[in-house]
Amino acid sequence: MKKVIYSISLAASVAFSGLTQAVLPSTWGFPTTVLPTGWSISGATTYYGASGSPAPSMKFAAAGDMLIINFGSTPGNLTYDMKANLSPSSPWSGTFVVEESTNGTSWTTLHSYTNPSATTVSMTDVPNVASRYVRFNFLVKGSGNISLDNVSILAGAPTSAQEINVQYASATIFTGNSISTNSPVSTLLPITFSIQNLGTSNALNISSVVITGANAADYAVGTAPTAIAATTNSNLVINFTPSASGTRTGIITINSDDADESAYVITINGVGGSFATEPVAQPTNLVFSNVKTYRFSGAFTAASGVDGYIVLRKLGSAITDAPVDGVIYQRGDAIGATKVVYSNNATSFVPNNIIAGSNYYFAVFAYNGVGAARNYLQTSPLTANVTTPSTMMTGSEYVTISTASATFKSDLHALIYPHTAQFYSSYAPFMVPLFEARDTTGDQRVITCVYSGENKMYVEPFDWTTAGYSREHTYCHNWMPSNPADAPERPEYADYHHLFPTNQDNANVLRSNYPLGVVVGTPTSTFLGCKYGNDVNGHKVFEPRDEQKGDAARAIMYVAVCYDAVDGFNWSLRNPISSSINYGQDQDVLKAWHFQDPPSNWEIARNDYIDSIQGNRNPFIDSIQYACFIDFTTMGKIATGCTAGTGLEEVLDNSLAIYPVPSRDVVFIKIEGTIISSYEVMDMQSRIVKTENEINSSFVTMNASGLKAGTYLVKVSTPKGNVIRKMIIE
Repeated sequence: MKKVIYSISLAASVAFSGLTQAVLPSTWGFPTTVLPTGWSISGATTYYGASGSPAPSMKFAAAGDMLIINFGSTPGNLTYDMKANLSPSSPWSGTFVVEESTNGTSWTTLHSYTNPSATTVSMTDVPNVASRYVRFNFLVKGSGNISLDNVSILAGAPTSAQEINVQYASATIFTGNSISTNSPVSTLLPITFSIQNLGTSNALNISSVVITGANAADYAVGTAPTAIAATTNSNLVINFTPSASGTRTGIITINSDDADESAYVITINGVGGSFATEPVAQPTNLVFSNVKTYRFSGAFTAASGVDGYIVLRKLGSAITDAPVDGVIYQRGDAIGATKVVYSNNATSFVPNNIIAGSNYYFAVFAYNGVGAARNYLQTSPLTANVTTPSTMMTGSEYVTISTASATFKSDLHALIYPHTAQFYSSYAPFMVPLFEARDTTGDQRVITCVYSGENKMYVEPFDWTTAGYSREHTYCHNWMPSNPADAPERPEYADYHHLFPTNQDNANVLRSNYPLGVVVGTPTSTFLGCKYGNDVNGHKVFEPRDEQKGDAARAIMYVAVCYDAVDGFNWSLRNPISSSINYGQDQDVLKAWHFQDPPSNWEIARNDYIDSIQGNRNPFIDSIQYACFIDFTTMGKIATGCTAGTGLEEVLDNSLAIYPVPSRDVVFIKIEGTIISSYEVMDMQSRIVKTENEINSSFVTMNASGLKAGTYLVKVSTPKGNVIRKMIIE
């Protein structure tokens, strides 16, 4: 039985931590839990909660989505159930392939599907006996998705010739792999391996068992077989007596007459006492690349002779916490005031939950050992910090747009439409793991219902049905003049700028198709931060939590401008919405929320990220004053902008944004339609604590690291007048 060399670890002598290769046969029916040993997902694949045999099934929603199986022995038949999932009026198009590989690098096609069945069919493929990898690959996506279920790969048929296989704690250890165990210093610990002969006729002859390695003297052969009859097994006992504390490594080579594995090598990472040997040096040279408002990468130079690293992150200040010896941390776990980014042997990482204009601090600690024997070098970690930009705009995006132009609205429309339309079904793989999800304890993720503020924890991959969540259209599908816009799918139906995750039963159903508004009096229904009830006019409206009001307003205004006049449709916030809702969305409510809840760092980063996917931006996030010049009831131009019925001071106030709220070390001041000449920061006793003059720019980055936590007043001076705004430092 040919076995691919791959490094793994076992836990202490009483437990087995698992292999990175599948032992055949191996099967998975796609429950939304941890993948089987040797199985992995490439791409942000999700699940069909109502499709499968039985449901759920694996959902391939985007080109590049893959399921990969790596196994350590000769494969037998590969079986699986699959079907094409598509909308009623759209034919499935694309290429879905099943591939095999001997090395995980070069792939050949086992089966190619260009017209899969819309009903579930059971398929069987026969991999080559030399293959050690199989993958299901959504190679090209035109329209529709693939549902995959009940994947099983059998073990190849046994041969008559002698064939060695070694097990420890009832699990196969492939040659080149390792185990870890520990024992008190000078205390003998017998380590028992089971040597199997998988051949059906010939005996397996063991010529010798040789011990080498840095601490070979701590190991001795206790009992070793010389001949093992066909289809039987015999024990090999290695006695481990650590002569000193710390890591004690021995390499066991089993020499036999197996034709293709005459030397079967297993490394024993023994530990004397409680902990492995502490690393003598930390990694070096932590650098950050591809720094954007929503993502960046970190990489460092490895330390010599260590097993792995734990990376910690903290927002806004340097890290003073350290990991505890003997504790195994997972991504998302808290250590004091910091969060674990990852813990493994990689020297690069991509943290999630990154937002604009924020300063992130990192610390990297080296460690040795596995399980309870893990030993961290807790002093002088590798540290560095990185500040994300306040926006990804270059300054040239809106050079052709002028609010003074009579064609302002149509010019804005032409700037953002057409764009690269994505699939509604691809929202989960694109948006959830790559932007909206955050790490939390126990290697779980969490997303937030934007309407209510509910935090939903889950184990990857994310599944809408299991989570009880939906992709909410902020500009309701029922409002769209192109309704139904999902059969076939139109860009407005899948536009990520107005799609957000929401709790389906408690928030999305509450919102239904009602306009957004301010609920007065006693609400009819509530769920955490959102509510449904009557506004001042007696109309039924839905009111999201305060943190989403400005975001929702800008999403609706964006959709109205982006799709107005496309295919002759009028996207005004018309009255009535439907036969059952005989009133429309109040644009004054949206504009009020737009100014009261200006774009946060999270929303700015989200706008930049969606721009990287769709190739267009939400201009009402980039320029606060644009909303002043559009009448969303008629989709006409308001020539006077926000000056209609208001004073200059209010116009300036509406054009000013100070964020994030609250702030820490860095505060951003942005104004539209003029420049900032200077600013003063005053505490609540009217004492001036910070000033800056001769700025002459519409954007300022303020260093607030010297300010104590509390509330301040910021007086911003412009050629058109002064504005005073509250600022909070945490």
